[in-house]
Amino acid sequence: PMQLEWARHVPGDVLILAPLAVATQTVREGEKFGIKARYCRDDSEVEPGITVANYEMLDHFDPSRFAGVVLDESSILKAYDGKTRTQIIDTFKNTPFRLACTATPAPNDYMELGNHAEFLGVMTREEMLAMFFVHDGGETQKWRIKGHAEDVFWKWVSSWAVMIRKPSDLGYANDG
Repeated sequence: PMQLEWARHVPGDVLILAPLAVATQTVREGEKFGIKARYCRDDSEVEPGITVANYEMLDHFDPSRFAGVVLDESSILKAYDGKTRTQIIDTFKNTPFRLACTATPAPNDYMELGNHAEFLGVMTREEMLAMFFVHDGGETQKWRIKGHAEDVFWKWVSSWAVMIRKPSDLGYANDG
């Protein structure tokens, strides 16, 4: 519901990308909240408003027609050298409105955080590593946060990311 509400406010058409089983569920969630979203398998089916598609169909859409994009289950960006990760980041680098949503964040997976920052246009993963991390030994995939940079790193993350666990995180009651 939150991503649909966000998409509803984007000035222009929005593409929500989701895993196959979740895509049609997203359309049903929209119906529950009075938000029209249409599941499409390619560009020819797109109508003005919110389009929902599964990640595997990304090649069948023209990204330039969308003012916004939502990644549902954005942990798809996790693989720092993955083909899908690179395709998503490259495809939407000029999209003005970008939202990444996940129910399974990995706050201690710095590469995943870097990939999210890069998707959102905040900073490339390489820039993040250079600014906040030091290469840890001989293994090319081991990075350690610089001791003096830990507070600055988390302040930087909190400047572009938010984690909401329950309604009280936004000032509402948790009952019900």
